[in-house]
Amino acid sequence: MFTKLRNRFLILNMSITSLVIVTAFAIIYFITYNNVTMDIQNHLNARSELQVVEGDDLPDHREDNGNAPSTSKKMVSNDMLSFTIEVDANGNILTVDSLLDLPDEVYKRAAETAWSHKESHSTITLDGRQWRYRVNPVNVNVIQKSGQQLTLDERRFTLVFLDVTTYRRTLLDLLTTLLFVGIVTLFVIFVVSLFFANRSIKPLAEAWSKQKQFVADASHELKTPLSIVNANYDVLLANQDETIKSQIKWLGYMRIGMDRLTKLIDDLLTLAKIEDVRLETQKQSFNISTAIQETIWSMEAAVNEKGIKLNCSIDPDIVVKSDAEKVKQVIAIMLDNAIKYTDDNGQIEISLLRSKRQITFSIKNSGKGIAKQDLPKVFDRFFRAESSRTHKSGSYGLGLSIAKTIMDRLGGEINVTSVENEWTTFTIQLKL
Repeated sequence: MFTKLRNRFLILNMSITSLVIVTAFAIIYFITYNNVTMDIQNHLNARSELQVVEGDDLPDHREDNGNAPSTSKKMVSNDMLSFTIEVDANGNILTVDSLLDLPDEVYKRAAETAWSHKESHSTITLDGRQWRYRVNPVNVNVIQKSGQQLTLDERRFTLVFLDVTTYRRTLLDLLTTLLFVGIVTLFVIFVVSLFFANRSIKPLAEAWSKQKQFVADASHELKTPLSIVNANYDVLLANQDETIKSQIKWLGYMRIGMDRLTKLIDDLLTLAKIEDVRLETQKQSFNISTAIQETIWSMEAAVNEKGIKLNCSIDPDIVVKSDAEKVKQVIAIMLDNAIKYTDDNGQIEISLLRSKRQITFSIKNSGKGIAKQDLPKVFDRFFRAESSRTHKSGSYGLGLSIAKTIMDRLGGEINVTSVENEWTTFTIQLKL
């Protein structure tokens, strides 16, 4: 399920990213292509400028054998290769203006191709290079003595050829670069997206796994007290003629089972309530020193029953701003846990210290301690390091999970350290 979710996330992310990259690169290529085309067109226009100026009346050459008049060409100086072919109305070559050392056959083939496709202005390949051409009619500008200027159509044409090999190679290199960069970028984005997708899915998978484990554990824990009730109920049914007084033992067992069931349900409801993100904490200033002392007094009987030596070091009159009831609940859970897992005639040390920005409350108890491999699981739901003592102590492994959840909601921290067969210390820290 989570693999499919991750794959869908990757597909969506890569689709959007690919669309953005392709669009951006297409725009870059389109703009560059247009600029190159405009540059080529401007060079062709410059190369096509031809001006013929006659001093007096109409030129005599129009009446003779048709030789070309003397002309003054305005050439554009740049480093681009080009040549010009002048042809008559039938496409026959009249003159070739070129500084290039090309065979006559090349010029002839260029003239024939350009003349047969006068309107296309396309690109042809000559002598291994690519050329863009343009066909322009030759107009003669005549300035008469009166100053009037006449433009005569000589029925001649100029075929201007411009070497665009470098331009085409530049566009091809740009396209190749964009494709390469795009592929590499998409690969990098895929790897990064896969990494973060796995990281994003991991908490969900863990939460789902914990949820399944929680349901299984809760079902198991609920089943135990119910089994006790059902077993004792069956005993009562088997002895219906007996008096209630004679069956009080079985009723007592049923009561124990119901009490345990009630406690378990209360703990589950507490967890559900404090994990509700919509539930706001009621923070207000209160004396945490007094709250701790009152909690200790409330559990004094349990401490004395086990002969536990209690050492307290509590800084007086420390005031914090937090949810008083929730903090008291955490303190009670920690103290109750310490009493349960302290051996008879053991020792519990409680301390409350104040620093500049926070308070530190710790409870250290002697006893079997917690194995190193179990420390990361201490705050998990239904986790119990000593399963053999579970039912004896009446613990379901929810108390510390509740304490951890409360501290997370209050913005505090709760931690545990332990040495096996020596001691265990739980510590909470709260901002002032």
